[in-house]
Amino acid sequence: MTGRRLTSLLAYVTTATAGASLLTGCGVLPGTTGGSREPVTVMTWAPDQTRATNMPGMPAMAQTFARWVNSQGGIDGHELRILTCNEHNTTTGAAACARRAVREKAVAVVGSYSQNGRAFMAPLEAAGIPYIGGYGISEDEFTSPLSYPVNGGQASLIAGHGMQLAASCRRVSLVRPDTLAGDKFPELLNSGLRKASHRSAVDIPAVEDAAEYTEPATEAREKAGDEDGCVTAVLGERTQTFFDSFRRLPQQDGDGGDGKGNGDGGDGNGDGSGDPSGKKEEDGVRISSVLGSVGQPVIDRTGGAHSPFEGAFVTGWYPEASDKSWAPMRKVIQEHAFADNRVDPADAGVQTTWIAYTVLKEVVESLDTDTVTATQIAYALDRGARIDTGGLTPTLRWKYEDLLGAPGFPRIVNHEVTFQVVREGRLVAQQPGFVDVGETVLSAP
Repeated sequence: MTGRRLTSLLAYVTTATAGASLLTGCGVLPGTTGGSREPVTVMTWAPDQTRATNMPGMPAMAQTFARWVNSQGGIDGHELRILTCNEHNTTTGAAACARRAVREKAVAVVGSYSQNGRAFMAPLEAAGIPYIGGYGISEDEFTSPLSYPVNGGQASLIAGHGMQLAASCRRVSLVRPDTLAGDKFPELLNSGLRKASHRSAVDIPAVEDAAEYTEPATEAREKAGDEDGCVTAVLGERTQTFFDSFRRLPQQDGDGGDGKGNGDGGDGNGDGSGDPSGKKEEDGVRISSVLGSVGQPVIDRTGGAHSPFEGAFVTGWYPEASDKSWAPMRKVIQEHAFADNRVDPADAGVQTTWIAYTVLKEVVESLDTDTVTATQIAYALDRGARIDTGGLTPTLRWKYEDLLGAPGFPRIVNHEVTFQVVREGRLVAQQPGFVDVGETVLSAP
C-alpha cells in the first residue's frame, strides 16, 4: 500500500469515528448502554425442576429486569448483566452457584432462593460479595454481615401467622418440614399465638418432598378438632400436595364444615373472610398457610373460586398482588418478559426479586462511579443507604440500629407482614396495611 493511500484511509477512519462520537456525545448509539462505565454483573439463583420447592420465576424476573433497565440506558449508565444458576435444592448445587458467582466476578447475588445458606454464604463472604434480597428461607440470610434481606423471612411470616390465627382458631395443628429449618417453625407460630393467650399448636413434622400426606393430614385434622379448629401447613411447594391429601380424607361424623375454611370465626363481616350476610358457617376445620407455601398461582391452578384454599387464611410479606404498588413491576413484566409464563406477578419469588433488584438499582445509582465493585455496594448498604420500594415494604436500611437483633435472625430490618384471605379465588387483604411482628419474633425462644 502506498503512503498516499494509507494517509487517505486513516483520514477516512478518523472522520467516521469523530462523526459517530458527535452523534451521541459518548461514542455509543442512542438508547444503548456503554461509554466509559463498566458493566455491572450480578447473579440470581434458584432451584428448578426438583422434587421440592422450585422458584424458576426468580431468575426469569432478574432477566426481565435487566432487559428493562438496559433498554433505558442501564443503571446509571452501567449495563446490567445477569448470571443465572440452578442450585437444585442441594448443598453442592448452592455451593457451586456461589463459586461460579465468585469466578465470574459478580458484584452481588440478588433476589435468589436457597435453603442451603451455610453452603453458599461461606464462598460469598470469602470473596466479599453481598447477598441482597434472598427469599428469606435460610437462617444464614439473617445472620451473615454480607446479607441484606428485604423481608422478615419465614420467621416473620410464621410468627405473624400465629397472630392471624389466634383470633379465629380454638386449636391449631401445624404441619411443617422435618428439617432443621422446619424445627424452628413451632416456636415461631406459638409466639404469635401467645399474643392472644392462645394455647400452643400441635407440631406435626412431615417429609418435605412426599408424594402424599394422608397420615399427617389425618393427625392434623384429629388434633385440630372440628370446633373452630385450624390446620396450617408450611411445606413450600408440597403444601398443595398436603391439602390435596387433606381434602380426600373421609368426612368425620359431626363435621359440618366444607373443608375450605370459610368464615372467620366471628360475625363474618369484619374482614371479608366470612359470609357477607354475617351468618357464620357451621363449625369445621379451617385451613391456612403462609405466602410461598400458598399463593395466587397455586390457588389458580387448583380451581380458583372452587379451590380447596377458598376461605383460607394466608400471611404474606407484601401487599396483595392486586395492590396498585405493584403497577410498575406489572408494566415491566408486560413489556419485557416476552410471554415468559415463569414470570407471574402474583408469585412471591418474583415479587421478592423485583424488590431486591430495586435495592440494587438505587444503590448503584447512589455510587455514581464508572466501576462498581462488591465492596462499594456492601459499604453503601452498611453506611445507611435508604431504599424506597414504592410502598411494597417499609423504607429499607441496614445500619446497625435498624437491625431487629432477634436471636437467630439479627439481620431482619423489615418485620412487617400482611394478613390476607382467599375470597372468590383471589388473595385479598383481611385487614388494610402492614402488621408489625417485631416484638413477636423477639419473644420466640
